[in-house]
Amino acid sequence: VSHTWFWSLIQNDFKTGNIDFEGCMRLLEKMQINFDEDHLKHIFKKTVDKHTGEKISMDDFRAVYRALVHRPEFEELFKAYSIDGKILPDGQLLKFLVKEQFQTEANETTALSIIMKYEPIDEVRSKNMMSFEGFVRYMNSDECSIFKSQHRTIYQDMNQPLCDYFISSSHNTYLIADQLMGPSHLWGYTSALLKGCRCLEIDCWDGNNNEPIVYHGHTLTSKIPFRSVIHVIDKYAFMSSAYPVVLSLENHCSPKQQEVMAECLKTILGDKLLSSPIGGEVDMTRLPSPEALKFKVLIKNKKVGTLEQTLLRMEEEYNGEAEELSDSYSDSASEDSEDTIPLQQTRTPSKRKGERKSSLLPQKKKKVRRTKIALALSDLVIYTKSQKFVSFDYSLKHQQCYENNSIGESNARKLVKASAKEFISHTTRFITRIYPKGTRMSSSNYNPQEFWNVGCQMVALNFQTPGTQMELQDGKFLDNGGCGYVLKPEFLRDRNTTFTPRNVGGYSKPMSLSIRLISGHQLPPSSMSKTNKADPMVQIEIYGVPEDQARKKSSVIKSNALCPKWNETFSFNIQVPELAMIRFCVEDEVSLVNNEFLGQYTLPVMSLNTGNTSV
Repeated sequence: VSHTWFWSLIQNDFKTGNIDFEGCMRLLEKMQINFDEDHLKHIFKKTVDKHTGEKISMDDFRAVYRALVHRPEFEELFKAYSIDGKILPDGQLLKFLVKEQFQTEANETTALSIIMKYEPIDEVRSKNMMSFEGFVRYMNSDECSIFKSQHRTIYQDMNQPLCDYFISSSHNTYLIADQLMGPSHLWGYTSALLKGCRCLEIDCWDGNNNEPIVYHGHTLTSKIPFRSVIHVIDKYAFMSSAYPVVLSLENHCSPKQQEVMAECLKTILGDKLLSSPIGGEVDMTRLPSPEALKFKVLIKNKKVGTLEQTLLRMEEEYNGEAEELSDSYSDSASEDSEDTIPLQQTRTPSKRKGERKSSLLPQKKKKVRRTKIALALSDLVIYTKSQKFVSFDYSLKHQQCYENNSIGESNARKLVKASAKEFISHTTRFITRIYPKGTRMSSSNYNPQEFWNVGCQMVALNFQTPGTQMELQDGKFLDNGGCGYVLKPEFLRDRNTTFTPRNVGGYSKPMSLSIRLISGHQLPPSSMSKTNKADPMVQIEIYGVPEDQARKKSSVIKSNALCPKWNETFSFNIQVPELAMIRFCVEDEVSLVNNEFLGQYTLPVMSLNTGNTSV
């Protein structure tokens, strides 16, 4: 039956005779078969080499198709449950689901729905059975992905206060390279929003013709108009997620240009801009939920006075006013200097009028900074008021729920070490944003896990810089439908929690995780290989609370990237699975001391699917 089905599927493409490599690729694409071009070239060439010419016949194409699709490990599983090695009745498929895939809830309806969805041969499907072709399609589907299909949709409670969620956050979103010379580009905002990022940073400075600009201050990075950034945000904000977007403004503009910013935000974003409290009422005890703020853009900036004062002003007419905020600070701990470390000048600077040399070099000395905030911009800050972090004790006594802190990674790391319990108590109440230290000139990233472990909501990373840190970020926010909001575990939301990452105590829910690494399929070939070869090995890493951190390595399979087989089992004991991430990294062993990265996949441990799965 499968023989007849296959010929009827491909015969049209062979009407005019044998097909070349391009034709072979087109036919596989039409059949929705995933392939790597290097591996296909290798298989095609081996087939062609058996006879002269550069084209293949229908029989040859079937051999190519089988080499790509009919994986021996799938055949082994299929034959173990099939009655005659050719067909899997619904009852046998159910046995497979329960025993091999650990789907204890599965019943006949489950088996039948899989047959209806994946069996391509009408004759087999109509008998409520599955052929090997259907089985392969099921095994390669999202249902058998290592990532739980339920977690691909929004399944968490979205009605808790904003501070109860981890929020996908970007740092220096406008940069697409390094922090000193690199280009600023609108693509930084587009790509972050399309990835589900929900907190974007905008570094604003005075520009010509009263038009604010966005760039990394005191550096040679290029400049983009603030207006253009807001247009891009307006267009892409809710394409990948309906949940609120926070614009974190690092504001260096004069009051006059702050008024232009406010006008831009109002006119371009229109109804999307949250410019007054939900329902007109201010709840001083609790932040609104992501659900209540759907399709809204929130402004995070310094604010003059309280929310109540803002509401009173809204009732009156006011125009073009600015107020001065002052606080004593040291540059090293300042939120507003954030990470803008200026270029040191070697030549005599041609200083602008009134510019002091002290602004060119970071100073530790305490001084009073006076910042003028335009009321028009200040009044757009509702639930995300930037508040300078003094201490956990100070926040507990004085901070309102709508006031947020930004803490640099170095300071935050010290606080994790010295006062983890107080840090967690703080993040159960207030949104806390962590940002990379200013010395990361190449836009490198820190490990976000250590700050997720203490409940920090906005752990801002340089999205433009690939590496393990961004892979953890991407993996974390695959969860909950990729909407950019992931509900924190209960022990990081409860204000009376005693949990700390180094003392998990009664919050431990130990999980015994066993992973059998069976085989690889069409892995990327080594850059050193002229054909489709590599010497692959797999590293499995666990990130989480300190005692859960682990790394295990497989053996190296020589000269095989097409279908390496390991059949190795790895075991992990995980104390706090709710915070743990797992990363599968495939490398090519170039030499005993050097490996080449081939690919990786990172996901939350709680999103792992059971049974025979593929990454």
